[in-house]
Amino acid sequence: MVTPNDFRTGLLIRYNGEIYEVLSYSRTRTAQRRARVLTRIRNIRTGATIEESFESEIKLETVELERRRGQFLYADDTNYYFMDMETYDQFPIKKETLGDKIYYLTEGVEVEIGYVDQVPMIINPPMFIVLAVVETEPNYRGDTATGGGKPARLSTGLVVDVPFFIKVGDRVRIDTRTNTYVERA
Repeated sequence: MVTPNDFRTGLLIRYNGEIYEVLSYSRTRTAQRRARVLTRIRNIRTGATIEESFESEIKLETVELERRRGQFLYADDTNYYFMDMETYDQFPIKKETLGDKIYYLTEGVEVEIGYVDQVPMIINPPMFIVLAVVETEPNYRGDTATGGGKPARLSTGLVVDVPFFIKVGDRVRIDTRTNTYVERA
């Protein structure tokens, strides 16, 4: 059991009979009222994201997650296919369930797969991933004193801000936790 005061990003809770992942949270307190925790949570089964407000004293059940190494194989219109690196079993996970994590999946990348009751439910991509720039504005002499940047579309469809010197065809390292440019690879 856990209270909303103990929430952290990535925590799995059982709420209204469904399993949710905590995406973000913030604590608020108004005069003469109990503290509340405002959260953004994602339904693991459907992929739907909702915003919910919890009183800080209520008890919620945590969900135990078994973590195993896996590998992303390929995707079709509705599913993404993975292989468990221990058993070599192949299985699909629905696109809606993965949410924004699909932007970090390239063929052959190793991921951490979370199992709930022996069913694969969630993936965690590597902390850093290298992707190719497929679309960005041309290079130009800009305001480099302020450290500005420009948007770039990467090979998986992800859009991030990159420095002015990055051009189409460059490979860049992206931090998957913050969705930001780290360096040219």
